[in-house]
Formats: sequence, C-alpha cells, structure tokens
Amino acid sequence: GRHIRLFCPVPRLDCQRNTTGQHCEQCPDGFIGDVVRGAPTFCQPCPCPLPALANFAVSCYRKSGSVRCVCKENYAGPNCERCAPGYYGNPLLIGSTCKKCDCSGNSDPNLIFEDCDEVTGQCRNCLSHTTGFKCERCAPGYYGDARFAKNCTECNCGGRMCDSQTGECLADSPELSTGCDKCIWDLTDDIRLAVLAIDESKSTLLSISTGVAAQKRLNDLNLTTTHLQVQTIMIFYFSGNEASSKGLLVQKETMETNNRATQLVQQLSNMRDNIQEISSKMKYYAIQQELSPEEISQKLSVAEEMLKEIKRRKPFTNQRQLADEEEDAAEKLLQQVEEFHERYNDTRSLVSDVLEQLSEQDVKLSDLEEALDQALDYIIQTEDINKENTANLQRREKQHEKIKEQIDEVNDVLLSATTILAGPQKVNSELSEVIKNVSGFYAEIDGAKKELQEKLANLSLFDDDLVEKAMHHAHNLRRLADELDRNLYGVDTNGLVQRAINASNVYENIAGYIEEANKAALLALNTTNRVNDAAVGIDTQIIYHKGKSEELLNQAMELQRTADDSNDLTIADTSRHVNGTLARMSVLQSQLMRAITKMQSAEPGLEARERLEQAKMKTADAVSATMTVTQATTPMDENVRLWSQNLQDFQHNSAAYDSAVHSAGDAVKKLTEVFPQLLDKLRRVEQKAPANNISSSIQRIRELIAQTRSVASKVQVSMMFGGQSAVEVNPKINVEELKSFTSMSLYIKFQKDNPQLAASPDRFILYLGNKNAKNYIGLAIKNDNLVYIYNLGGQDVEIPLDAKPVSTWPSYFSIIKIERIGRHGKMFLTVPSLSSTAEEKFIKKGEVLGPGSLLNLEPENTVFYVGGVPPDFQLPPSLNLPGFIGCLELATLNDDVISLYNFKHVYNIDTTTSPPCARNKLAFTQSRAVSYFFDGSGYALARNIERRGRFSQVTRFDIEVRTPTDNGLILLMINGSMFFSLEMHNGFLYLRYDFGFSTGPVLLEDSMKKAQINDAKFHEISIIYHNSKKMILVVDRRHIKSVDNERTAMPFTDIYIGGAPAEILHSSISSHLAGSIGFKGCMKGFQFQKKDFNLLEEPGTLGISYGCPEDSLMSRKAYFNGESFIASSQKESLFGEFEGGFNFRTLQPNGLLFYYSEGSDVLSISMDRGAVVLNASGTKIQSPDRNYNDGKTHFIITSVTPERYELTVDDKKQSKKNPAKDRAGKSPDSVKKFYFGGSPLRTQQANFTGCISNAYFTRLDREVEVEDFQQYSEKVQTSLYGCPVESPPVALLHKKGKNSSKAKGNRNKKVGRDKDKISQPSTGLKNLYQEVNMQRDPQCHLPMNPKATEHAYQFGGTANSRQEFDHIPKDFTQFSISLKTHSSHGMIFYVSDQKETNFMALFVAHGRLIFMFNAGHQKIRIKSQEKYNDGLWHNVIFIRGKNIGRLIIDGLRVLEEPFSSNSNTWQVTEPLYIGGVAPGKAVKNIQINSVYSFSGCLSNLQLNGRSINSASQTFSVTPCFEGPSEAGTYFSSEGGYVVLDESFSLGLKFEVVFEIRPRSSSGILLHGHSVNGEYLNMHMRNGQVTVKLNNGIRDFSTSVTLKQSLCDGRWHRIAVIRDANVVQLDVDSEVNHVVGPLNPKATDHREPVFIGGVPESLLTSSLSTRNSFIGCIRNFMIDEKPVSFSKAALVSGAVSINTCPAA
Repeated sequence: GRHIRLFCPVPRLDCQRNTTGQHCEQCPDGFIGDVVRGAPTFCQPCPCPLPALANFAVSCYRKSGSVRCVCKENYAGPNCERCAPGYYGNPLLIGSTCKKCDCSGNSDPNLIFEDCDEVTGQCRNCLSHTTGFKCERCAPGYYGDARFAKNCTECNCGGRMCDSQTGECLADSPELSTGCDKCIWDLTDDIRLAVLAIDESKSTLLSISTGVAAQKRLNDLNLTTTHLQVQTIMIFYFSGNEASSKGLLVQKETMETNNRATQLVQQLSNMRDNIQEISSKMKYYAIQQELSPEEISQKLSVAEEMLKEIKRRKPFTNQRQLADEEEDAAEKLLQQVEEFHERYNDTRSLVSDVLEQLSEQDVKLSDLEEALDQALDYIIQTEDINKENTANLQRREKQHEKIKEQIDEVNDVLLSATTILAGPQKVNSELSEVIKNVSGFYAEIDGAKKELQEKLANLSLFDDDLVEKAMHHAHNLRRLADELDRNLYGVDTNGLVQRAINASNVYENIAGYIEEANKAALLALNTTNRVNDAAVGIDTQIIYHKGKSEELLNQAMELQRTADDSNDLTIADTSRHVNGTLARMSVLQSQLMRAITKMQSAEPGLEARERLEQAKMKTADAVSATMTVTQATTPMDENVRLWSQNLQDFQHNSAAYDSAVHSAGDAVKKLTEVFPQLLDKLRRVEQKAPANNISSSIQRIRELIAQTRSVASKVQVSMMFGGQSAVEVNPKINVEELKSFTSMSLYIKFQKDNPQLAASPDRFILYLGNKNAKNYIGLAIKNDNLVYIYNLGGQDVEIPLDAKPVSTWPSYFSIIKIERIGRHGKMFLTVPSLSSTAEEKFIKKGEVLGPGSLLNLEPENTVFYVGGVPPDFQLPPSLNLPGFIGCLELATLNDDVISLYNFKHVYNIDTTTSPPCARNKLAFTQSRAVSYFFDGSGYALARNIERRGRFSQVTRFDIEVRTPTDNGLILLMINGSMFFSLEMHNGFLYLRYDFGFSTGPVLLEDSMKKAQINDAKFHEISIIYHNSKKMILVVDRRHIKSVDNERTAMPFTDIYIGGAPAEILHSSISSHLAGSIGFKGCMKGFQFQKKDFNLLEEPGTLGISYGCPEDSLMSRKAYFNGESFIASSQKESLFGEFEGGFNFRTLQPNGLLFYYSEGSDVLSISMDRGAVVLNASGTKIQSPDRNYNDGKTHFIITSVTPERYELTVDDKKQSKKNPAKDRAGKSPDSVKKFYFGGSPLRTQQANFTGCISNAYFTRLDREVEVEDFQQYSEKVQTSLYGCPVESPPVALLHKKGKNSSKAKGNRNKKVGRDKDKISQPSTGLKNLYQEVNMQRDPQCHLPMNPKATEHAYQFGGTANSRQEFDHIPKDFTQFSISLKTHSSHGMIFYVSDQKETNFMALFVAHGRLIFMFNAGHQKIRIKSQEKYNDGLWHNVIFIRGKNIGRLIIDGLRVLEEPFSSNSNTWQVTEPLYIGGVAPGKAVKNIQINSVYSFSGCLSNLQLNGRSINSASQTFSVTPCFEGPSEAGTYFSSEGGYVVLDESFSLGLKFEVVFEIRPRSSSGILLHGHSVNGEYLNMHMRNGQVTVKLNNGIRDFSTSVTLKQSLCDGRWHRIAVIRDANVVQLDVDSEVNHVVGPLNPKATDHREPVFIGGVPESLLTSSLSTRNSFIGCIRNFMIDEKPVSFSKAALVSGAVSINTCPAA
C-alpha cells in the first residue's frame, strides 16, 4: 500500500536569492522561479507588469508557456498592465499607480463604478448638465454647483451666456431685432464656447505623446512587447541582458504613446466638429442678417485675424512644438522596437537549447544528491567509530592514571618505611621531650591556681550593702517612674506650665538616681562576674590540659610499639617522671579543695535577704557539684599510684602499660564532665543579681523621658524674665543641620514699666553657639533697636532693625524670625493688630564680609541660653548685656517646634511669683486656631467616639491633612487582632482593615495614584463605610476607590490620630502596616459622623500642638535615587553676577549635583571620584579633597563674577579667572531652566544619588532665601522628605578606592583591575530543571530551590552583575534573547575587541531598546520607539549584516539602519558579556547610565540560531524566581559568596549580627582567613551553628543547637561577639561561649570577609562543613554598622543581592 508522510516543514532562516522552504526549494508569494519545472535556484518578483519596479500582483504562475498574474484589487489584464474599471492610471509607467475615478458623482448612476478614461482619468459621460475633466462644473448655458449641491440650472438669458456660478447674465440683452448686432453677439457666444473647448483640448494636448498615425502599429507592438517581456525576463534576468531593460522601457513608453494618441484623436475630432459648427453658424447668421458679400468678407477677415491671434498665443504654439518633438521621438522609438523585435526572434530560437541544458543539469543534480546521501552515511559510520575510539582512549588514560597512582603509592610506602626505620633511633629523645611538656603543663596549672586565689581575694571584698543599695534605688526608680507618668499625662499644652516644670524636675531627679543606681548595679555585677571568670578560667585550663594529656597519651601509645627496644634505664626514668606527675596532681587536688572552701565562704549574709534566697540555694548546689569534683579526683590518686606501680614493675608487659594509660584518661575525662555542671550552677547564681530589676525600670523611665521631652517641646506658653533669670534650652536638633542654614522664630513682649529698663535699656535676649563664644547666633536690644548678631568664626555681623525702634513696639506679643543661609542673614519682625488680622512687617538683611559661611557648632560644647545666662558663662562682647525683662516664647528652630519648657536648666525662674504673660489669642489666629501640628512623635487619642455619634448604616470619618512627607500614620483603630489603619505611603493613601473577616485583611489602596497627598496643601479625606460591607475612600470630594468585604460592623471604640504608642505600633498588627512612622504635618477638622472633636482637649492626646508653622511644611531637602531630578527656572543668567549654595550628602563618588545651560554654555557642579567639580563653560575647578562621598553633610558655594569663578566646599575656596568677558550683553529677560540632582538631557555625568538641601540663589525676582523644592515645576522620582543616606563605618572614611563591584550610583568610577579573579574558575549556573529542583533537605521546611522560570536568569543588585562566555564562534552575525524588566536602564549584551574599537551592544535606555555597533569609526544606533520595561517577556533579534543592521522585537517591529561596509574586517574577542559588564568596560562606547547591570530576567540566548547555556563565570546571577519576594540577599543552590568591602574586617574585637532563613541544614555562613593561617569560620551542620577559630595558637570552637529546627522556614537571629580569646555565640537568645588560649603576639589583620560561602582553596582540612549556604540573609551588621551587600567588593556566583524569594 501507499504511505503518506505528513510533516510541517520549518523554513530555513538562511535561504538566499529570495527562496524559501525547508530546502530553499520554493518561491514566496509575489515571486516566481527561474525554471519551468524542478526546484528554482532563484526567485524574482512577479512581472506584473514589471518585476520589482512595478509589481501589482498578489501572486503569479505559469500557464501555456507564459506568466499569469493574480492582480491586486485596482488592477486588471493578464499582466496587471492596466487599471480595473472605475480606476485610472498607467501601471507600465514606473512610479504610477491606479487611482479611483472621481466624476464628482455626476456619472451614470446605473453603473457600479464611475466611468472615466482608464489612463488619464477624464470622465466620459457627464450627466445632469455638467462638464469638465471631473464633471466638476456646469455645462455652458447652465449655472450652479456641480460638485456638492448638484443643481445645474439653465441660464435665463435669452440664449446668451451667464455666470457659471451665480447665473447672472454676462451682458445686457439688446432688444430683439433683425439687425447685425444679434449676429455678432451670437458669434461672440460661439467663440466663447470655442475658447472653453480649446481650454479643454489644451489640457488634453499636454499629455499627448504622438499622432494618430502610429496608433494601430503601436497596438501591435504593445501585444508583441508584452509577450517578449515575460519570456525574456524569465530566461535572461540573471545575465543582465541590456536588451531586456530596453524592452521594458519601450513597452512603457509605447503604452503611454498609445493612450495619448487615442486622446488626441478624440480631441481633434471634437475640435473639427466645433469648427464646422462655427462655420455653419456663420453662414446662417449671414443669411439671417442679409449681409452683403463685402460685409461677410469683412467679418471673415476679422474672424480670421481672431483665429490667427488665437493660434499665435503661447499654449498653442508650445503644444504644437511639443507635438512635433514627440512625433520625432515616437519614430525613433518605433525604430528601436523593430530592432528589439529582431533580437527577440533570435533569442526565442535559443529557448529550446537552454531548456534542454537545464534538464541535463537537473539529472546531474539528482545524481549529486544520491552521492551526498551516501557520503553522509559514511560520515555517520566514521563518527560512530571515532566515538568508540575516544571511549577506548579515555579508558586507557584512566588505566594509565591508576597505574601512575599505584606507582606513587609504592614510592610513598618505600619512603615511609625508610622513615619508620629511622624512628627507633629517636625514641629516647622524643620520650624525654614529652615528659618535659608534661612538666610544663602542670606548671601552668600552678599559675592558674595563683590567679584563682587572687580572684577569690577580690571576691571577698564584695560589699553586702551594695545589694541593699541596688534594691533601694530600684524601688525609688519605680516610684519616680510612676510620678513621671502621672505628670506626663497631666500636662496641658494650653497653659498649665507648672506641671511641665514638675515633669522636667522629675526628669532631673531621675537622671541623678539612674547614675547612682547604675554605679551600684555595676559594682554588684562586676563582683559576680569575678566568680564567673574564676570558674571559666578553671574550665578553660582543664579543657586545655585535657587536650594536651590526650596528645601525650597518644604519643605514649605510639612509643609502646618501640618499647621492646628501650633499655631498663629509660623505663626507670619514665617511672620517676610519672611519680612527679602523681605528686603534682595530689597538690592540685588540695588546691581545688581550698578554692571550693573559699568560694563557699564568699557569700556571707545572703540569708538575710529574701530576694537572694534562691541564689543561696543555687550556691549550695554549686558547692555540692564541687564536692563531686573532689569525689572524681580522689580515685585519680589511686589510679595514678596504680599507674606508677605498673610502670615500676613493667617488664615489657604491654597490657599493663595500656591499662595505666586508659585509667589516667578516664580520670581526666570525669574531671572535665563535672566542671561544666559547676559553671552552669554559677551562671544561675549570676542571673539572680538585682541588675535585671534595675535595667527594666531604667528602660521604662527612658521611654517616659522621651515622651516628656516631646510634650515639653510643645508647651506653647511664655516665661517671664526679670533681668536675672535664664533658661538653658534643649535645642532638640542635630547641630549639623544648623551648619549652613539656621532659622528661629519666637514671640516677644517687653515689660516697659519696669524701672530697671530705664537704668540700662540695652538687654540680652538669646544665644545659641559654642561655649568658647566663637560660631554663634544671638539676639539683643541695643540703642533702642532689635539687633540680630551672628559669628561664623571671624568678625561679628550685626543687623539692627532700625525701621521699628523698640520703644515704638506695642505692649503685646510680636513675633521675631531670624534666618541665616550661608553668609547671608535676615531678620523679620511681625507686629499684629488686636482689632483685626492686619499685620505690620519689617525686614532687614546683612551678610558676612569674610570667607566664612558655616556655623560650626560642636555637639558637646553647644549651649542655648534664652533671657539670660548663668553667672559662670562669659558671653561675647557684642552680647554681653543684662538679662531680658519681659516675656519670651519660643516657636520654631529650623523645621522643629521648640519650647522654653524643654529645658536643661532654669535659673531664677519661679512661675508662681512671676506668672507667664497671656498671649492675645486673636493675634495669629489664622495660623493657630483650627490646626494641629504633629511632629512625628506625638498622637491624638479620642476615646469612646460613640459619645459624639453612633456607628450606623453609613459610618463616616473626615479629616484634613497637610504634609510634605512621604509616609505617616493618619488614623488607627484596634480591638484585639482586629484593626483599621489609614496611612500615607509614598505620598498616596493606603487603607488596610480587618474586622474579623474569614478571608483576612482587606486592602484599599490608591494604586492609580489619583490623589497625591504630600504636596504641602490641605486635602480633605473621607472614609465612608456603607451597609457594613463596602468601604469607600474619598479625597477632596472625589471618589478614589472602593472595595467590598464580608458584612461586619466596625468593632471599635477608640481612635488614634497621627500616630500611636510604640507598644501598639510594634504589636501583632505591625505586619499589616505599611510603616510605623508617625504623621508629620498639620491636621484639622477631624469628624466622626460629622461631629467635631477638639483633639487637644482629649485626655489621651500626647505631644501635639496648635498651629501649622509654614517652615515645617517647606521642602528644603530632596533625596535623589540616581534616576531622578528636580527643575525650576529664573530670569537671571547665571553667567552674570551669581551666587548660589547648597548642602549635599552621599556615599557615591560620582554624580551630577547641579546643571544649567544657556545656549552652548553650561554651568554644572558634579561629583567626580569623591571630589567636587565646577564646570563653567569649559573652565573646571576641582576641590583638592576627594572624600566628600563619606555620608556626611557638606556645603557648596558657587560664585560667578565677570572676573572670576569660585568654588567653596566646607569653607575651602578654589577660584579661577573668568576667560569670557562678552556675556554682559545677553538678555536677562528670558526664562532659563536649572536642574538639581541630574538632568533629562544627555550629559557626561550620571544623575546624583543622595541628598541635597538648603539651596539658595541670588535671584532677580526675590530675596535670598532657601529654595522650597515643593514649588519646583518638575519633580521626577524625587523624595522631598527624609534622607536615607546612612553614615558608613569609620573605617570606610579612610579607605582607598578599589575596583569593587559597586551599586548603580558608582557610575563614572574608573577601574584598573577586577577583583573577579578571586572567583571560582567555573561557577556557571547549572540547569535548574533537573532532579535537583525537586530536592528538599529532610530537616527543612522550604524546598532547596524556589520555583523559577526554566532557563531564565535574574540579573541586578550590583553594578556589575553578569555572565561571561569565553567560547564564542568567530563568524557570527545574528543574536536573539528574551528579556523581562521594570528597569529603565541596563546592559543586556556586550562584546568587543581588546581596545573596544570594534563592539556590539544591546541595552535599555529610558525603557527603550537600543542596538549599537560600530562600522569603522562610525557608530550605528538603532532605537525602538516603544518602551519595553513593562515587566513582560519580549523576544529580541539583533543582526549585524555586511552593510545593514536590524533590530526585530517580538517578530512585529523591524528596525533597520544601512551603513557603508568597511574594507577592514570586523573582529571581536571573548569574553561575551550578558546582563552587565566587568568594571571599566563599555564606558568608552555606551552612556554611563546603561553600562551598569541589567535589572531583570534574561533567557534563551542564541548565536546564529544556536543556544548558548554554559557561562564560564557568573557574578550575582540567580535563577529567575516566580512568585512574591522580599528584601534580603539570596544564596542559591548553585553556589556563590559575597566578599565584603575592605572597610569591614574581623579583627581581635568585633560584634557580628544578622538574620538567616536557610533552605538547607548545612552550609558556611561567614569566613575570614589571614595569610598566616589564622581564621574564623561560622557554619551550620545539621541545624547546629558553630563558630570555629584559630588565633595562631590552636583551634577552638563553640556551638549552639536550638530546640526547634533552624530550618523551619522562619527568620533566625545570630550574633557573634569576639574579644581577643573569648568568643560568644547567640542564636535566638540561646547563648554559649568559649575561652581559647591567649596569644600575646596577636595582631589585627585586615583580610577579606566571605559571606555565604568561600573558595575551596581557602578552607582548612579541619572544617567539617564545606558547602555554601543556601537561603536568605538580611540585616547584616558589624559593630552596629549596617553592611550593604550591594557595595561589596565582589559578588560571585548565584547570589541575588536585593531580592529574596518569600517563604
């Protein structure tokens, strides 16, 4: 039977000559092959009518020896050579197409298409009284709109002409008569009609090519050339025959000539008819008018003259000339066609010969195919034989290696035998050396005895009264804490001042008590520690000597084999030494007994205290345990004596010798088993010390003090000063924030009737500065003026407010604000009106003339005095005045609310005798009456809210908020595990609640970002709960979002507003909150069920105040993440007179801080490798220091004058001459834009990562003041609150920059070498989808490998995350890869030569894909228009051809760029980089933003259609995990490790804390190794955590095993503390420690620290666990400093820095 094979051919990608199919044996649609039968070798476009140039066919085929075309819709004819009915054009004319006929809707309505000439498009049958080329106007004798209204109407002019549009008659109609005038008028009308006909003929003549005579001949030629065209092009297309191309040209021109001739015939016929009609009319008119022959001849002559004039007109003469020329051209063309026809006949005779030869070639090709099939069979057989030979060769090589190993073993055996033979000669010397070592060991025991005696002597000094004192202080602390608690909640911020003072006094007393209690507790604790240290010392020494004894015993057993050769003298000597050892052990026993007795007597009088009764019992237990030690040592004496006897009687009896050795070992073992029990009992005694009670009281008091300070800061009440009074205020601010910018406001009222003022009217008001009276700000009254004084290290600056003398101030409160930015100072005075809200404002400015611009305050020496100073403080001369008389009230310091009642000390202040002044509440009402200010630490609490309204079918909460911050808690209600929280998260609302729902908490989030809250404007927020099942969120009366839940009523009674107590924020609901940050800003109008609440009158409210200070709502600070910037504009040119300054803070060495351009001139301030660089139109000024990326705040001032450019960083000035003098003429009126933190423009510097704050400019449009970034017009990915830049460890400040793999902020860093060489030689990621993916450690809850996408890898986390491939084919042109990302920048693919002259790259820039390569010195760049950072998978193919580049995305977008090919060969070398590049690579060719690692997933890399899987090296690359993730660093099962930056090291003293969530029960957690063999290793083995060290003396270790599994899928905290030879390990509060031998020569070594794994070459043989850690690590800290793995020196292998798969 017949078999039918079905297959789906896959077309090849590399077919040439327009062929397709699995074997390139077919032609695609629109193409036809070069042979009649068989497989084509070449496919050309269908000749319908012309190949390539004018192909209007969908497809074509051969039939009866000719080509038949399947034409497109608009075309017709066997070769698509004419237009279909209803269309016009000339397809044979290159560039021409068929267009639809347009007859203005005036053609025959019975036709389905409009009828026009198929070549010219002129409409044939115009109906409805229309005429024209497109029937677009009314016929002669008719008027109207032929195109739209279609209302052509006959003229009503008695047969005369009328206007074709309006119908108005063109001339007045004369009276009807038989005179000659009518004849003339009729003739004139006819001539006008003739002129119109001639105009139509003119347009036709313009397109006519030749006369009618050639029409028939040309039609014959047309048919002939069409036939020749198909046959000739099919056979001779490849040969480039000239005749073929000429034939095509003749054919086109012939068709065009034919069509034009047809038109000419038609037009000439029309013209002849018109002339005959005119002639007949002329005769008619002559007869009707009875003209004489003379008149007729006269009229004819006139008419002839008119005709001659018409003929002489240009259009006719020109067209006649053109017609003659085209006639000549047609004759020449006809001659060429005849010649071509002859050639065609000759060619046609050769067709049969060519077909015969092609059939012969076809037969030969079939034979060749059979031969190739046979050759292929031979090749397969050869490959099988080669494989078999290879396997045999490998077996032979293995056998050879085994033989070689056996030979080496034989040689080793021979060598060891030689060594063994030499052994007996050294037995005597070795034995004596061993005995000496034993003597030394017991000498050390004697030393330990002395140390123990000293410690016991110190123990005897223990003072019994200390315990009683500690108890007494604990009791007092408890009492004072309760008193402070009562006072704290009794504080009323509306004016109960005395309670605030009481709270502050209690705080002072508590501080004193804490100091005394700490001293007593520390002494008690130290004494207890001495007991512990003594016991630990004994334990350490015994463990140490146990090891040495075991070592001695092992040596002795070795020597037993050679004992037969020893003489009697050696045995006697050995016996003598053993007797000495026995004596020493007896002495040790008595010493231990005496020590135990002293320890028993070291606790006198404990029975008298009830709290230490248990300690006595535990001590008794310890005594009993030591008695067991005695019982254990007593048999030791007998065993040693037995041992001695055995040795004395030893007559070559090995059994007796073994018995003595083992009995000694058992005695030592018993001793080491008893001592840990003793230590445990002593540890329990230590835990009974009263320190725990004291520390808990102290902790609670600290919390209360912090709350007291917060409340005291918000006491908005003044203090009365009498001239001798003073207050030292706690400024509650970091002095670093006052360095460049200082702003303070206060209320002031004078006591004008005080007689002291008449004697000395000049008075001191305040002083904030250093104790040495250098660097300060102050206020005083001098010469009847309020004077603002500040000093920045040089001369004083005094700013007197002379516009408003003090004597003219009112007798009520005014407000003063003093401000300083850099060297510029300013003072404001606002005097309110009692009867209205009108205010008087006064301003005065000044500036420092010297170089200083920073207020350098020292934290430990800074004082803030108000109203006066204590007697022992010396004020600077400018402020050395008598104290203030009147009332003062502090308001703000920079952004913080402060109060006089948050004081450190008060002097001569008594609120009972001098009560505070009452401030008129009408003044400043607009800013204080209805708003509440929250500073992030306080909160309001409304209890029992149903007293004002009831929960009902519609429950509603309303509140208005105003804030510039990103995050904060707005509303919170709690009832057990049920909660309701409304927060602000990243500037938008985040509502989460759970009323006991079965499905868990419900989230209602402004995910569409409809309402931004943190724009420093008031926003009205409404929460509506409808029918107990629908929650609705409304902002500014606009619906934001709603969500449905289970029908449940709200189960709450109390509501927290703006924050909550710490114990609530950190309770079980903390996991449901977006953050635990209190609200900072203003609130007003809180309502429940439309009922108002006065939050300050609620008894639970704590730490909030009235008012809404504008300063606290300004955004003077901005944080930039490396992809952000802000922008504003000003009118003044920065290249004229300009001064500006700002603070910055960063850990990154490179970044653009400020950018401004004016035409080609650019002014920029940037970071370059840690230095600050000012670039002003090519003039560069660089700071000499390069350590400004230290995480500290630095201040920059830039000054531009016509003479100089100046750059000042932290008062260190650099300057250069201004070379340009011609900028003064530039117009200052145009608006110019400037940028902070980066720029959207392409610049050489990357955008800045860090904080910029307190910026100012000298502007035309306003005074010098701090910029409010909230008002800037452009804010891109910028946070305007907070600065997450952490200060690095101290060691980092002095480190030299090395070539480490940095985070993305380190952008322009030049690198000379790559630490990647440390990595393992081949750590390529293995296939995840084999059996290993299903592996699970039996002890672990989580699988070893999380679910991941097959063959996909995740890159990012570090700047140089990447895969490297060393083996790439030499000739490659096509690549393909799949990608998925949310990032807007990153390198995907890069390869180049050594010098990076030739290169090819694919990267992401601003979310768009860019394919870039070089062609000689030209860089070719192909960029996608769409963005592809949408988190979806996209397939990308990029090709570099010989003279064209292509980028194909998802098979839909094809982008091409041609280039001129270079004669030089284009070559690149390995490695090929995927996902990123090595440090320093690609910056020569690619913009720095895109050089850093791609952040996302890549898969299916193919070169020339072949997959590439095995990378030679990987750095921070993991499988592409699916599912949710969280913050942390993930170490995958493929292995990898992190090498910390060199600023972190593990020396002789350190503390390491981190959290782990393992997926395997064994693995290395941490390893440090020095060149001299010392090391520290922390690892897990079967769930047990062990720390093992070698400090140059020997190995020692400690371990912790948890009761629950360490691999239970939860996070576990591990802490390691080392202090010289003492190491403590803490795992989830399970603690153990070890004391090793002390190395007197120990030194700190700065060696690399490995996390999560370590190269095999660095592991010592004594370490039992050698596997890498699998799982997550987070919150890694060394010496309380957080460690950022993204800044590590090296991330090798499969490690994901920032992302950890969730459990």
